[in-house]
Amino acid sequence: MTKPSIPLAAYQNHLFKFFGVDVGLLAVQSLLPAKALLEGNRLFTEFKGSLTEQYVQQELRASCGMCPYYRSKANSRAEIDLLVESEDDIVPIEVKAERNVKAKSLSVFKAAFAPRLSERTSLSAYSKSNGLMDIPLYAISTLKN
Repeated sequence: MTKPSIPLAAYQNHLFKFFGVDVGLLAVQSLLPAKALLEGNRLFTEFKGSLTEQYVQQELRASCGMCPYYRSKANSRAEIDLLVESEDDIVPIEVKAERNVKAKSLSVFKAAFAPRLSERTSLSAYSKSNGLMDIPLYAISTLKN
């Protein structure tokens, strides 16, 4: 997205993030050993985030009927994993694969655009404070509610 404004589709740019059709197919395509996925592995850290982002965007589309977008700021590592439209606002969603919920990019986005609500998904429990809603990964399908 070039700009987080409504409608999101009007502000698309040439940058994109590839998402497959299914998180299981992505894992198979990547030749990820099942043992690394099930038991964890010190080398399996970055791709775990990719699988988690795939899962979340897949749930948003299938269970919530949402069309998520991706935003990366030019010449910066600041990215928002997913942006969705909600009524008359844009909601940024930060996706975390673990309990570590530090989200510098989300903080930068909130400071620049002041969305009424920001969401973060992780293995942490549900909580809400200061316009930030933490949603457990298992509950993503309930996001539309």
